[in-house]
Amino acid sequence: MGSLFRSEEMTLCELYLQSESAYSCVSELGELGLVQFRDLNPDVNAFQRKFVNEVRRCDEMERKLRYLEKEIKKDGIPMLDTGDSPEAPQPREMIDLEATFEKLENELREVNQNAEALQRNFLELTELKHILRKTQVFFDEQEGGLNTQTESMTKALITDEFRTGQSLGPVQLGFVAGVILRERLPAFERMLWRACRGNVFLRQAMIENALEDPSNGDQVYKSVFIIFFQGDQLKTRVKKICEGFRATLYPCPESPSDRREMAMGVMTRIEDLNTVLGQTQDHRHRVLVAAAKNLKNWFVKVRKIKAIYHTLNLFNLDVTKKCLIAECWVPVLDIETIRVALSRGTERSGSSVPPILNRIDNFENPPTYNRTNKFTKAFQALIDAYGVASYREMNPAPYTIITFPFLFAVMFGDLGHGAIMMLFGLWMIRKEKGLAAQKTDNEIWNIFFGGRYIIFLMGCFSMYTGIIYNDIFSKSLNVFGSHWKVERNSSEIMSNNYLQLNPATNEYVKDPYPFGMDPVWQIARSNKIIFQNAYKMKISIIFGVVHMIFGVSMAYQNHKYFNNRIGILYEFVPQIIFLCCLFGYMVLLMFIKWNKYAAERPNPYSSACAPSILITFINMVLFKEANKPPEGCHSNMFAGQGFFETLFVLIAVAAIPVMLFAKPWHIMQQRKQSNVNHEVQPIATSNGDAESGVVNQQPQGHGQEEEMSEIFIHQGIHTIEYVLGSVSHTASYLRLWALSLAHAQLAEVLWDMVLRNGLKQIGWGGGILLVITFSFWAVLTVGILVLMEGLSAFLHTLRLHWVEFQSKFYQGQGYAFQPFSFDTILETGANPNANEE
Repeated sequence: MGSLFRSEEMTLCELYLQSESAYSCVSELGELGLVQFRDLNPDVNAFQRKFVNEVRRCDEMERKLRYLEKEIKKDGIPMLDTGDSPEAPQPREMIDLEATFEKLENELREVNQNAEALQRNFLELTELKHILRKTQVFFDEQEGGLNTQTESMTKALITDEFRTGQSLGPVQLGFVAGVILRERLPAFERMLWRACRGNVFLRQAMIENALEDPSNGDQVYKSVFIIFFQGDQLKTRVKKICEGFRATLYPCPESPSDRREMAMGVMTRIEDLNTVLGQTQDHRHRVLVAAAKNLKNWFVKVRKIKAIYHTLNLFNLDVTKKCLIAECWVPVLDIETIRVALSRGTERSGSSVPPILNRIDNFENPPTYNRTNKFTKAFQALIDAYGVASYREMNPAPYTIITFPFLFAVMFGDLGHGAIMMLFGLWMIRKEKGLAAQKTDNEIWNIFFGGRYIIFLMGCFSMYTGIIYNDIFSKSLNVFGSHWKVERNSSEIMSNNYLQLNPATNEYVKDPYPFGMDPVWQIARSNKIIFQNAYKMKISIIFGVVHMIFGVSMAYQNHKYFNNRIGILYEFVPQIIFLCCLFGYMVLLMFIKWNKYAAERPNPYSSACAPSILITFINMVLFKEANKPPEGCHSNMFAGQGFFETLFVLIAVAAIPVMLFAKPWHIMQQRKQSNVNHEVQPIATSNGDAESGVVNQQPQGHGQEEEMSEIFIHQGIHTIEYVLGSVSHTASYLRLWALSLAHAQLAEVLWDMVLRNGLKQIGWGGGILLVITFSFWAVLTVGILVLMEGLSAFLHTLRLHWVEFQSKFYQGQGYAFQPFSFDTILETGANPNANEE
């Protein structure tokens, strides 16, 4: 099969590059994204590699660019992003880039420092302006005739040693003025009172407008204060308390004329500072706008340079130190493309020595590389989340494109809900370029957007199964006209909760509905669920058995591709026989029952004579005779049923020891005949895992034979796992029926309990109620039935593929191909080879 159904064929190559052309050649390979380099210096420290200095220079350039980006975002300047990816600059251009970034960083830091100094000066002048204004009120108290209060305040501030036996003379009070953060003021006042024992007088007033802190740009609220005291000792104590609370003290003249003169000078200086600050901000803005035009391209260039030197650090130097040697995994189909890219890189560097790319033999397991596009990428991600495929084993992704949305739709079948999901996926697909360019960090949105094609297909398939179920928001569409003639009056139909439909009566015209279910089943409240459950349970088992048989058939493709004849004879053949003889036969009985029995047919082919498939299957496995049928009915569905059932069970049981002993016995016979260690078949899992198909082609010295006891134990475990798993996996597919039933019943509950109440009302009041109930119903429908039920069905579908389907053939023990690709590096912001250093 082609690469669509298997991973690409890979080969290990040795690459020889001249030192002067190595940079350009690696740059071309990075643009191509088809080469995974191996680390040829695993024991060399990252700081001791040849190009470590260049990597450090790139780190320093990235630091400067991040600083510029932070300043640009702080000012809200849009950064130009053309979406183009410039080529990696030549090494000589690194010097120009470094000089440009150094100049921009120094200029911006100098401007920021000057602006911060000006802002700090502006803050100090603004605080001083408020101090001069607010304290003028305090000093006006003396001039306004408040001498009595001043005298009492003065007496209170005189210490006890001056009070005893001395007359009260004129006392000169000292004062300090400043500003403090408003939230610190209460604690500041309490500390002054306790430390100075009440011998100070504090007045304060709030500054109404917020002030900008120049250190971080935050808006802060402050208050002006003035403290009156008497004596140098209290002055010293007051200043220490102000310093502890980080209050800023400013000089305040005592004379009113001096205060007025200072205030005028402060206003003049503030006006000058405003002019200078405006010019500084304009210059800073011009610098940042110029940088914003090129910042995205600069980031791309620096990251490409850094990635190239990271990759060159994986190379080895030859003895002459003029040639770099690399080893890399490449897809076989792309070798010529890679050679063309290397030639192009050599021409760019001006070197006259062409690079050499040689395939080399090795015994290592190659990486797994599955080509994807924007459509298949999400489906491949679902498979890789279980485990990366082993090299060249069957890739389930192409089949999952159909089976995954189909099994999801079986559980989610509703025309209305499917249409909502389909339209959401279609919207993301139509707008994918614009949505992808936004590059949001919202993880949930990125998951939805990454799976937009899965969502679209799940919606389309759900619409199809909704038409089959004839279910749209729990109601039915009467497209072709009902094929029943129910002769009941409307009041009985609306009120009778025990109404049943019986196809054996004349109400059924004996002509099936053309497509899907007849809408008349909406009125059969008593046996509607019974009728639908019988149908959905059977199709769940049918789909499950077909899905598992297809999985076992995929194991055959693995055995065939790896020339594993033993795996085909002793694993695939008994596995498919076991599955078909038991569960394939059960599916056959379902089709026989559907075609042979009908309600309108006479005995022994009426629906009353139809035996239970489950009881029939249990009796078959236990070798029990069928239960006695009703009068006029046959115990068997067809002639010779008992004989064939016994034969099928005996064949299925006989297949178990073949799966258990045949392959280990064959390996033991081979070892006895050869009696030497050579080309040994490896252990194979009885569930069809791809490791059973990989033939160990290693010569002597590269492999060791496994003990026969371990081979028997390993084969026994996987045989038991397959046999028991076939039973449990078949039952597991009943989740298709269970979730479909739950989804339909939830939709019906929402309609009956919410929207119907709004539809019953009439008049303008009913219109208002309808708007309210419809809004509530729509929110619950999208939130519960589409999102939550959709997530539940998605997870159950994922489990059916991972466990029930892929366990039949998929080993998933490979490792992903991680090529050196600029696109991947720029998308993730990391270098894939960085962890190898």
